[in-house]
Amino acid sequence: MDEHTGGRGAVMGPQPDPGELIVGRDAELARLSRVMDSVSADPVLMLVGDMGTGKSALLEHAVHRAEAGGARVLRAQGSESESSLAFSALHQLLRPVAAEVDALPDRQRAALQDAFGEGPATPGPDLMLVGLAVLSLLSRLGDHHPVLVVLDDTQWFDRASLDALSFAARRLEGEPVTLLIGARDGDHLPPGFDRHVPVLTLGPLDRAAAHQLLDLQPKSPTGHTRSRILDQAGGNPLALLELTRTASAQDTAAGLPPAGPLPLTDHLERIFAARLNTLPASTMRALLLLAAMDSADPAIAVSAGLPRAEDAAWLPAGQAGLVRQTGRDIRFRHPLVRSAVYHAASLSAQREAHLALAETLRAEPDRRAWHLAAACPHPDAAVSAELERTADRARRRGGHAAAAQALQRAAELAPQREDSARLLIEAAAAAVFTGDITWVEELVAAARTRTDDATLLASAAVQAGRLAVLTVRHTRVFSRLADAAETLTASQPAAGLDLLAGAAVVRFYSGDDTQHRRIQDILRRLPEHPSHASMRTWVTAVSDPFDNRPHLVSLLPRLAAEAQDRPERLTTLGIMAWLLDETPQAVRAFDEAFDRWEVQGALPEGLGGAVAWAYLERGRWEQAREACARTTAVGRAAGLDHAVACAATVDATLLAFQGDASSARTRAEDALTLIDPLESRSVAVYAHRALGAAAAAEGAYETAYGQLRLVFTADGAPVHYHASYPALADLTAAAVRCGRHEEAALIVEHSASALADNASPRLRALISRARGLLADPQDAEAHFRAALADPVLEHWPLERAQTLLDLAEWLRRRRRITEARGPLTEALATFRRLGARPWIERARTESRAAGLDATDTPPDALAELSPQQQQIIRLAARGLTNREIGETLFLSPRTISSHLYRSFPKLGITTRSQLRDLIENTHTTTGHRSKSVLCPGGDDW
Repeated sequence: MDEHTGGRGAVMGPQPDPGELIVGRDAELARLSRVMDSVSADPVLMLVGDMGTGKSALLEHAVHRAEAGGARVLRAQGSESESSLAFSALHQLLRPVAAEVDALPDRQRAALQDAFGEGPATPGPDLMLVGLAVLSLLSRLGDHHPVLVVLDDTQWFDRASLDALSFAARRLEGEPVTLLIGARDGDHLPPGFDRHVPVLTLGPLDRAAAHQLLDLQPKSPTGHTRSRILDQAGGNPLALLELTRTASAQDTAAGLPPAGPLPLTDHLERIFAARLNTLPASTMRALLLLAAMDSADPAIAVSAGLPRAEDAAWLPAGQAGLVRQTGRDIRFRHPLVRSAVYHAASLSAQREAHLALAETLRAEPDRRAWHLAAACPHPDAAVSAELERTADRARRRGGHAAAAQALQRAAELAPQREDSARLLIEAAAAAVFTGDITWVEELVAAARTRTDDATLLASAAVQAGRLAVLTVRHTRVFSRLADAAETLTASQPAAGLDLLAGAAVVRFYSGDDTQHRRIQDILRRLPEHPSHASMRTWVTAVSDPFDNRPHLVSLLPRLAAEAQDRPERLTTLGIMAWLLDETPQAVRAFDEAFDRWEVQGALPEGLGGAVAWAYLERGRWEQAREACARTTAVGRAAGLDHAVACAATVDATLLAFQGDASSARTRAEDALTLIDPLESRSVAVYAHRALGAAAAAEGAYETAYGQLRLVFTADGAPVHYHASYPALADLTAAAVRCGRHEEAALIVEHSASALADNASPRLRALISRARGLLADPQDAEAHFRAALADPVLEHWPLERAQTLLDLAEWLRRRRRITEARGPLTEALATFRRLGARPWIERARTESRAAGLDATDTPPDALAELSPQQQQIIRLAARGLTNREIGETLFLSPRTISSHLYRSFPKLGITTRSQLRDLIENTHTTTGHRSKSVLCPGGDDW
């Protein structure tokens, strides 16, 4: 802890008010007060500073202030040694409210218990559900009192806890919960809290504040001693206090360490170490056990057999300003004290302390394993095996970082090189799920130095490639994957094909045609085998779905049969079907996969954005947003910007279709800031399509055309071989409204020629619609009719409705008003069913011109709601409780309740029971045709 209140008197004596010695921090205290008092303030604030700058003192001040105001305070403090224990920080935080955990919804309670190792053995908790459980718990606590959550020394929190807490932190708006975070200043802030979290940086105190702090000390230094203290401390509050204590003890400036060249932290550690020389042996032993234990969790201190707080052994340490009593616990006054105590001991004394702790912690097998490892000066097969078992337990609880750390240490202790290599590769496989590609690559490189086994080396390459695919460094990653695949074509063809499958995903993201040619070359050289058929199909479909599309489509039934009861294969099948514009089959596969696979991976799937795109195209917009929410949450937790950007583009497109142009632009621009458009052409194209749709929704057709024109090159070729083509009709619709007929016609015909017989029915329909918009009035009808001819196109409801509206507009302009009414009615019904507000308004205007009654109906009332409120209303109308809706959308029940409360007056209703009738009447009025649009479990067969 970063205390300013360096202990005065015995450890058992009364502790001073933490606020009394906080000087020079008026602005910081005011900022804390605003965060804690203002409902409109951001509920999360991170305090960042160097060691000793006073982060913990400010947090302690906030705790006392909150408790005085009747708030419930939960707090956790990180410790270096426990950063390798999955969910240890979260367990420490929630231990005081264990009884409230039992009141959580069943799935959330089970997820949290699994994370803490308290439930039955499972494959691993859904990490998003763990985060939601934390959010729900904090929200429930806030029903009775405001809640303050204080996380200190988060640079030492375990990764699993950080993921769960950052998930909850991003959803605290509107909750009576304030989250304060203390973190050491450095190159990287704690994962999950490194973006979009307000930061309060604590710098050194100015000269006046430093003098004031010295004046408040029992023996305030003067003269030359004061000058030396001020110069050496450099405004660091902890240094000012401890240098003053040292000078006072010696009663001379000679007691101070010489200035430089050591860093300030080393100077302070030497000061603390010097105080150990006069302590009794019993006190030194207790201090060393406390340092070796390194846990802020009082329950662990009891298990470890440390002397109780009232034991006389602690008194000399308290008088020396090394420890303090907090309730019934003894803690070091600062992490530097712990470091000084531990490193002042001999290696044999350190080892004895760890062995003693391991002996007393037999009921805590993971902590015991790490203490045994700390006591190992040489390789030890038994301890290595203990750590391997620890890793297995961590993995089952979803603690991938903890598992990787345990396996890495197990590898260091393994006597045999082959065992060490195997453990390092397993560590890399676990580290993949942290999103830390540098760590994965380091583990793989270490494994290569320990073995020549071709199978192990191939496995190492696959593990590194698995994560690399999901990063934004597409050019570099593709070269690495392709090189590795090429090397393994003869010796390890299965591994080589696995790497090539990853390279194909990178090729999709990048859209680089030179990469396609290299993939084809390597695929030709890989020996064919019946067991490799589905993977070879994947490589071909992902790298160029419109090259011999009919053949690829013919393979889908066989792949579907092979995928039965295998969720991961169903997902792969769904992605391939979506790429081939077989969206109905893609949606069926995704539905079945998710029905059978409740616990999904801790990483976004490669091309996982296909799930959201398929649901969007199919008209199941609620599920598209749910898929975006999950990918965003998982991508942020793993630090994978590319996955977050992919989800943002789908979300932006959907928002534009729903008429929320401002939010759509924000999401699309967010996506573009996360990627390099030249490295990730797919995301860039999707973002520009969304920006074009947003502009068109506002009637800004020149702007819409400008955005959509960026989806094609200067000579009319697609920027991306798959993502560009669906924009053809939208680009043309904007072009004809701003006088760009010729340029649009060039692009449409270029695409039609490039696709030729490989165009899907969907793309043929979009090209026909574009030709109808561009054609002379007397020639347009045939193109519109062709775009509507294939009944399969009903599976793309928005696109079909847009074509129906174009046809109706053309018919009315040709004075064939009676004929126009049929397609107009159908188009308007579809737009209303989907909630496509801009298109509803356009169709209503056209309907009135055709003599149809287009008065407001319940769907227009829904259209007054935000897209998220519409989604919540529809889920509530299906009978889902606030808890169930919250689990679906990763929001707290309080947030759901707030949205419903604000939505009811806009809908003209007062009770939840009226929602079902409202929605059903809406469907009846609009001629609802597809059950699946509003019922995600509906039959798409």
